[in-house]
Amino acid sequence: MHESFILIPGRTSRQGTTLNEGKYTDGYIDETHTLQVNPDDMQRLGLSDGDHVRMWNDVGDVTVPIKASKGDELPPGMLFISYGNISCQLMGLDTHGSGMPDSKGLDVWLEAASPNNLTSD
Repeated sequence: MHESFILIPGRTSRQGTTLNEGKYTDGYIDETHTLQVNPDDMQRLGLSDGDHVRMWNDVGDVTVPIKASKGDELPPGMLFISYGNISCQLMGLDTHGSGMPDSKGLDVWLEAASPNNLTSD
C-alpha cells in the first residue's frame, strides 16, 4: 500500500554541526539519510522508528530509514529530510530560469520497503 505525501527538504542545526566534522561522518549521513514522518502517519501505515520506506516521484526513487517527527513539527501528510544526496535524487532538473531546481513541496509516494528493496548509500 502506498500513499502520496509532500516532501519538504531543508537544513537542520544538527546537519550544520555534523557538517563541520565532515560529510562522511556517521552523524551527517544519519541526518541527511533519515526521513522524518508525522507520528499519526506512521501509526496509520504501521511503521516504526528505524523501519525503511521507499519514497519516489517522477524524478527518482530512494529507500531510507524513518523516524517520528517531534511534537507538532510536521503536520500529517508532510515529510521532512535534510538536504543531501537523498533529497537531490527527487528534485527535477528544471530551474524555471532561476538556476536552482524546485526543492520544496515535492509530491512523492511512500510505502514500506520490502527487504529486497533495502540498499545502503
